[in-house]
Amino acid sequence: MAAPEPRDSDSDVADAPVVPVDTRTDPRDADDVDGRTGILSRSHRALSIGIVSVILLIAFEATAVGTAMPVAARDLDGVSLYAFAFSGYFTTSLFGMVLSGQWSDQRGPLGALTTGIGSFAVGLVLAGTAGSMWVFIAGRAVQGLGGGLVIVALYVVVGRAYPERLRPAILAAFAAAWVVPSIVGPLAAGAVTEHFGWRWVFLGIPVLVVFPLVIALPQIRRRAGGPVGEDAAPASFDRRRIQLAFAISLGAGLLEYAAQDLRRLSLLPAAAGAALLVPAVRGLLPHGTYRAARGLPSVVLLRGVAAGSFIAAESFVPLMLVTQRGLSPTLAGFSLAAGGLTWALGSWVQSRPRLASHRERLMTVGMGLVAAAIVAAPSVLIPAVPVWTLAVAWAFGCFGMGLVIAATSVLLLQLSAPEEAGTNSAALQISDALSNVLLLAAGGAAFAALGGGTMGHTTSTTTDTTSHPTAFAVVFLTMAVVALVGAWVTRRVRVHS
Repeated sequence: MAAPEPRDSDSDVADAPVVPVDTRTDPRDADDVDGRTGILSRSHRALSIGIVSVILLIAFEATAVGTAMPVAARDLDGVSLYAFAFSGYFTTSLFGMVLSGQWSDQRGPLGALTTGIGSFAVGLVLAGTAGSMWVFIAGRAVQGLGGGLVIVALYVVVGRAYPERLRPAILAAFAAAWVVPSIVGPLAAGAVTEHFGWRWVFLGIPVLVVFPLVIALPQIRRRAGGPVGEDAAPASFDRRRIQLAFAISLGAGLLEYAAQDLRRLSLLPAAAGAALLVPAVRGLLPHGTYRAARGLPSVVLLRGVAAGSFIAAESFVPLMLVTQRGLSPTLAGFSLAAGGLTWALGSWVQSRPRLASHRERLMTVGMGLVAAAIVAAPSVLIPAVPVWTLAVAWAFGCFGMGLVIAATSVLLLQLSAPEEAGTNSAALQISDALSNVLLLAAGGAAFAALGGGTMGHTTSTTTDTTSHPTAFAVVFLTMAVVALVGAWVTRRVRVHS
């Protein structure tokens, strides 16, 4: 398939010439030549199990933390700093993504992956043993750095170690790895928090990191280690991109802080954040991303629009169900449980070889489903509307996300030369994470300004909040408009000859 010629950060790759990339010429993949093997074939089995296990652990951590976080914040007397425990993770992950892209392209993904898993584990231990909220936030920040390193390195491994025809399948397996955690994670975390304490939600996961390390790292060293090319030598990092990575992380953090403090004084950190963020984004994302240039820039933009609109909307669903319909936090969380299954189903559908030529159309359908689900969500603000309708609508929205997110990953690898897979994968993940930060900040600011209220004392069954229904409706409708913009962007992800 096609991949653009090498580029620097300021060049436009949308119409660049392309060259074929086919990893099956590697003698290590001799059993793939007949085209009948899969991701669990003899040559790929250990690697597939290992890297999917990494995703599984990250998924369990992500779903469990949301359950344990309110209790941790209350015990550490840090409810007022609650949001920073989330934003701290996202802002440092932005830096980790850029660093991992550079590291993986110049020296191979093995170092970035091992360092990332180690940092993730250290962050979990730091958070689990924290004696104050600021130490807890620091642990979350270390986790974020590790998470950013890991996710980009994994995409580079997929691009190097799997032939192009198997990449949709392994990326669908990544999505499937979230199914069990999305259903079991909240329940398991709740039980652990109740019977053993919230700290064990964090301290129990690092022990499990050993398994994927033992399984995957030898295979990654053999199949995807080192720089691209037999005679290639490790190169130095691009210092300018590292500086831009620091700027984008700091800028996002300042904007997130300003969005949580609606006083006039907060305009100062907001202005400083924007001044850092805008040039950093322009330098780190493909040229033409902001105007949806055809090809790679639109793929990167679509990832951010899809992820940001959906995640920002989803973050308000449990709060809306608790405060407006009187559900317990556990039942509110279960309203989203089916989404893990349908998300994985959407990823599986787009991975079917006979649908490969229709991937652009599938993404358009997916964004339509996302927009429809977000529009339908605030209907439960009407007492006569059954609560279960939101669970059904959200399941369809997650199916659409499965189509879109996996497809953008596949297209990105198709449009990336091997030596640029890390940099471009970092751009994709930056777009995803940054959109989450910015749209969550915008949604939170609008929610607060419209009388949405603030999270107060939380117990296992009640949440002390005062929220106005209009605030929820405005947030959801705004995110639906963003999702519709994403539907338009899907028409520009391919370069027409």
